[in-house]
Amino acid sequence: MTSPPSHLWLNALLQALQFVQSTWLGALYALGITDDSHGAPAWPWALRIAGENLVIDVALARQFAWMLAAIAFAIVCVLLAVCWRRAWRWLTAAAIGALILAPWPSPRLWLTAAVPTSFHTSPTGFTVDSIARGARVYSAQCAACHGVDGRGEGPRAATLRRWPPTMASALLSRRADGELFWHVLYGMRDDQGVTMPGFVGRLSDREVWAALDYMRVLSASAGMAAGGSWPVPIALPSMVVRCAGRPDRALSAWRGHQRVRVVAVDAAHPPPFEDPRFLTLLVRRGDAQATGPAAASVRKVATAATATTQRTPGEVTPLFGTRADCVADAPEAWQVFAQIAGAPASGLAGTEWLADRDGWLRALAPAGRRGWADGGLMCTTSISLQDGDKSSARDPLTATLREMDGDPVRFVKGGFVH
Repeated sequence: MTSPPSHLWLNALLQALQFVQSTWLGALYALGITDDSHGAPAWPWALRIAGENLVIDVALARQFAWMLAAIAFAIVCVLLAVCWRRAWRWLTAAAIGALILAPWPSPRLWLTAAVPTSFHTSPTGFTVDSIARGARVYSAQCAACHGVDGRGEGPRAATLRRWPPTMASALLSRRADGELFWHVLYGMRDDQGVTMPGFVGRLSDREVWAALDYMRVLSASAGMAAGGSWPVPIALPSMVVRCAGRPDRALSAWRGHQRVRVVAVDAAHPPPFEDPRFLTLLVRRGDAQATGPAAASVRKVATAATATTQRTPGEVTPLFGTRADCVADAPEAWQVFAQIAGAPASGLAGTEWLADRDGWLRALAPAGRRGWADGGLMCTTSISLQDGDKSSARDPLTATLREMDGDPVRFVKGGFVH
């Protein structure tokens, strides 16, 4: 999840390429030149610009950028030559010289195969409900080959001609969402035949998108189990949030404005105190998932976390203030966050996550550890922040928040900036 040192200009280049291609596709669709596919404009060509190759190979990205600059310069010279007849020879020579001196990298390096849905984006919003729906689809249709844990070691994997890829790797997760969607529906093949069967007619579009949401969570889970980190950036799943004395809101309403701290609570791990540096969101086991003594603990936590303005004097202290009372209104949230943490659901209580203002999960403090002193920042560039602030060294949480703000996620999936 490490971006190249030149991430600023590279990110701008990738955003420009995405804008140009998507705008061109929209114009073709508006003019009736291309049809729609699965409810969105269909990419009409077999190739597209491979932004995922540019972000991996910075030297290639520089050559590509210089090539574009040379082409733009030549076009400007030609237009000026048409308007300014007296200097047309010099302008034409300058255009030809720019094109000759341009690096011109091989098209095989910056073009990649495309499908009609290459530029489609998921309509699910990456919600907890969609992830839970995708988990059921994956278990029924995908786990036999790809494995319950996503490592490609399912019971049928050995019978296949090509071993399924592991989801703990960043390679699969960097494919464009629309292309993954297409391959799930219509399968994959190589020169020797089918390498993955398609599910068209067996799964609806909604089920495929939900399964892809779950695969992102499964990728995070497999990465945590393999190396203690997420192989690619993962967004904070969206859900409805219930806060005491306030209307219910979607978690996405805070995106772009506020950091979010997610805390798994139970009877032994009560809600933490509010902190103005972020929204604190409590995740608890759904009542329907707990039985016996666990059910009593769940009800106890629910009562404490969802109390309205009827607080007792003991709930507010002069030193720490008020305990957090915003609760995730999604019974499946506990299991989803357990998989993101790579931890069993039974041992999740006490675990904390931090999400930045853009909605990316950035840090994890597992249960039973010393908090953020042991929770390293994830999804960073190679640039380390040098602020000289000794106060952050005394407070690991403050240091983590400062690094999150100073080093935002710049993630490219299929060449599209997220």
